[in-house]
Amino acid sequence: MLDVDSKPLNYVHENVLRKRKANEEWAIKKRERIDARKRRHIENRKFAIKRPEQFVKEYRDKDLDRVRAKQRLKLMKLPATALKSDLLFVLRTQGKNDMCSQTKKILKRLRLRHILSGVFLRANDAVLRMLTSVEPFVSYGYPNLKSVRELVYKKGCGMIDKQPVPLTDNNVIEQALGKHGIICIEDLVHEICTLGPHFRTVTSFLRPFQLKRPERFPKMSKRPYKNGGDAGNREERINEFIDLLN
Repeated sequence: MLDVDSKPLNYVHENVLRKRKANEEWAIKKRERIDARKRRHIENRKFAIKRPEQFVKEYRDKDLDRVRAKQRLKLMKLPATALKSDLLFVLRTQGKNDMCSQTKKILKRLRLRHILSGVFLRANDAVLRMLTSVEPFVSYGYPNLKSVRELVYKKGCGMIDKQPVPLTDNNVIEQALGKHGIICIEDLVHEICTLGPHFRTVTSFLRPFQLKRPERFPKMSKRPYKNGGDAGNREERINEFIDLLN
């Protein structure tokens, strides 16, 4: 017996169904073509032949980076105590094509191995010297509580046995940092913002935050931020930059 209150099913014309199916098939084929094109592009780059001029340019750029890094260190007069905050968030903004080996070592020491990867650091003279040396390749500033909390909650990932583990469960944090009295995400945020006694342990536990570049985002410049570029100390403006890339 039919239910009187039941609504009749909407009739869809056969031509509409055929068009939907054709559109779905076309979308799948287009996605496959794009993926195949990307794979061919990656394979072609592996066998690309560089011209002598390219080798000369790369060598000169790396040598110029080494010379300028030494010049920046000689001209550095700002001690770490002159900074407005002892907590810094450092974000890598450039690749490695034109950086010298010393710059690569410093970025590796700071755990900034990828573009748009960021870490929290305690400001001191040693850190400031490293940031000055690699200034064209990084941007940094003073993160506020909101930025710290959003980064930890949205992008936070811990390292356990050298394996990344998402911070979806407080048990992960308690297992790794419980002996220091840190048992939840809010404890992580508090330890970072207050530069607590276990700040270094917490930042070592956290995997570097990987931010995303928005669509149609312009290429970032190596010029200092104070001169209209993207590198160097942004001070409190780093929070706007984090919101843009988060």
